[in-house]
Amino acid sequence: MHFTKMHGLGNDYLYVYGVVPPDVAEISRRLSDRHFGAGSDGMIYIGPSTVADFAMRIFNADGSEALMCGNGIRCVGKFVYDKGLTQKTALRIETLSGVKDVGLEVVDGYVTRATVDMGKAEVRDALELEVGATTVRGIPVSVGNPHFVVFVGDAQESPVDSVGSRIERHEAFPDGVNVEFAQVLSRDEIRMRVWERGSGITMACGTGACATAAAAVAQGLCSAGRPIAVHLDGGDLHIRVRDDFAITMTGTATTVYEGDVEL
Repeated sequence: MHFTKMHGLGNDYLYVYGVVPPDVAEISRRLSDRHFGAGSDGMIYIGPSTVADFAMRIFNADGSEALMCGNGIRCVGKFVYDKGLTQKTALRIETLSGVKDVGLEVVDGYVTRATVDMGKAEVRDALELEVGATTVRGIPVSVGNPHFVVFVGDAQESPVDSVGSRIERHEAFPDGVNVEFAQVLSRDEIRMRVWERGSGITMACGTGACATAAAAVAQGLCSAGRPIAVHLDGGDLHIRVRDDFAITMTGTATTVYEGDVEL
């Protein structure tokens, strides 16, 4: 199998153009292993679509399937353009959470950044969870996949591993949840760290940045209609949340290397 390793702000996946195999969960677990495999947060398969330009399916490092990946969809746009599968710079990509519009920025024949229309966020009322001996207050948000945004005083020192992993599997979220620890720095700037459902701590999460920005706007901490810089471990994403909570996300997409593996 030929694959391309790509990342969006360090959120890395192995990208394959072709049919999803029946044993994809086992393949994703094996190849995502950072000691015995290629090392990644999961795998993304790209193929044709009957309703869009291309379709993508996302498999986490634990083999589970994700509905949507904001960093991943930017890399899909780069993959299909850079490899000559399309000459379009305005694409429609089919995901399990619907068809997304992706605009590509091209420099010297290669995609460097992409802007994604992420659709409307659904921000719910704050929820308090009992996590061990601690009560954690957060904002449930859906941006095609589920998130729980926890506002903190210091994102860098937040218990992403110990608390994030327990919230992911909390009984309040029977299908699991992505957990964001967010520190609002100003009306247009947030520092965020993330525990991703099925992958653990990752360098960045595009949908998580969108969910965090939407929660901040809903709480009156950030302003609607203005770009919000979300600083993640792997770099910055720029999120714009409209008054109706429709969201666009802009960020980089990077190719790391090409590889072949025997399955």
